[in-house]
Amino acid sequence: MTDQNQTSEPSTSEAPPVSAPVKSGRFGSLRRDPKGWLVALLGLGTPLAYVIAAGGSAVGFWAWQEGLAAVPWIVLTALLTLILAIAFVVFNRRKGRKTRWPLLGLGVLGTLGFLGYLMPYATAYVTLPAIHDITTDLADPPQFTALTLRADNWDDIPGADDSDMRGMNPRQRWATAHQDAYSDIRSVRIDQPVGVVIEKAKRLAEGRGWKIISVDPAAGNLEATDTVSLFRFKEDIVIRARAAENGAASIIDMRSVSRVGAHDLGMNAKRIRQFLSDLSGTTTASQ
Repeated sequence: MTDQNQTSEPSTSEAPPVSAPVKSGRFGSLRRDPKGWLVALLGLGTPLAYVIAAGGSAVGFWAWQEGLAAVPWIVLTALLTLILAIAFVVFNRRKGRKTRWPLLGLGVLGTLGFLGYLMPYATAYVTLPAIHDITTDLADPPQFTALTLRADNWDDIPGADDSDMRGMNPRQRWATAHQDAYSDIRSVRIDQPVGVVIEKAKRLAEGRGWKIISVDPAAGNLEATDTVSLFRFKEDIVIRARAAENGAASIIDMRSVSRVGAHDLGMNAKRIRQFLSDLSGTTTASQ
């Protein structure tokens, strides 16, 4: 017989431990957001690609033509990134899902900032003529003596197939396109002698960071080179001052020419407007 008073031994078996749920937190949510990562990488990658394309051209890793050729593809990628982001948001709404915005928003902001930076250049490309030689005097442009005018300056002037310019030579087509787009760019009169004006022009040019090539106050001539944009394009400038009113005043003309490219995107005209405004001590609006 079994002893009824015998106590049963306690069971040594225990229930398996239950692991606590792992909280993913913000970073875990980001790891589970492949769509956001894609938009963020594209949105931040497009401006980086532009900087690489321009910077590589500037330091000579590849020709400027190759750097510029990459820009349309970079812009296309930026536009596709926006379309992709919109598609993801619409898809999530239709499925009743919440859109994760940290990465998606970062990509969208990067893309919009990049496109906003390029917008003025795109507008100028569409609205302004494809010329690169801008001057205040179309009939008698100031001439370079220390610098050399580019050999292809009159090549590829637009309008050869335009009925309104039929029979015109390249220089005449250039003058016509120039007058239509930049009719406000004209000679200025300053009530100071030629030498004084050229010295003032030299100080203004140095303040802008231009490289002074030659300056002759007595002859009323100054030549300089400006470097612009991430591509580090060179643009040559000549300023001419002629005496008026027995030397008491001066008539100032200016010419700014891009060394490369057919279209200057309005940069030379903007330079002339701003410089002559400062030189004459007046304020004029720039396009």
